[in-house]
Amino acid sequence: MHAERRRIADRLYAEGRAHDDALADRRERFRNLEPATAELLGVLVRASGARRLLELGTSNGHSALWLADAAEATGGTLVSVEIDAARTELARAALRAARLAGRVELRVEDAATTLRESADGGWELVFLDAERPAYAGYVPDLVRTLAPGGMLAVDNAISHAHELVEFTSLLDARPELTQAVVPVGAGLRLAVLAPTLTART
Repeated sequence: MHAERRRIADRLYAEGRAHDDALADRRERFRNLEPATAELLGVLVRASGARRLLELGTSNGHSALWLADAAEATGGTLVSVEIDAARTELARAALRAARLAGRVELRVEDAATTLRESADGGWELVFLDAERPAYAGYVPDLVRTLAPGGMLAVDNAISHAHELVEFTSLLDARPELTQAVVPVGAGLRLAVLAPTLTART
């Protein structure tokens, strides 16, 4: 990421931290992805050459900016989904400032709807950073919509492992996934779909 975009990303993160520190209710917080994790996602997109990216949980656009910057490098695009329209507008302004708006489709809708309506094998990378209690219900569509060799990245795999027990168990039961948890930020779970197996539902 070049210096101008990095400054925008750093500003978004700092504003997000200040916003969150003033709020007791976690649901009102932006809960931005840690910069080191965001940077790792950008590296993973570039290394894999992923072009069809999906983000579930836009918030104010901090992680979307990193993903869109990586998508620009691979010639790809990002669809980023957020249930809160006001947050989506913050993300839209940030992406416009970073000259990345043309790389991103921002949707205001429920993540379950997005996944249900996505094509089989439609996404080469899915970044999941939304409401954790819903994750277990996403698993069949998360796997179904991954392209062969595609990657699922899930934040908070270490910091909130206790909230992800059922979700993790369901992923572990899928033999077509190869997984690892990277101890960066709040912990990033990576699951790659085998390139020669068809995901079962």
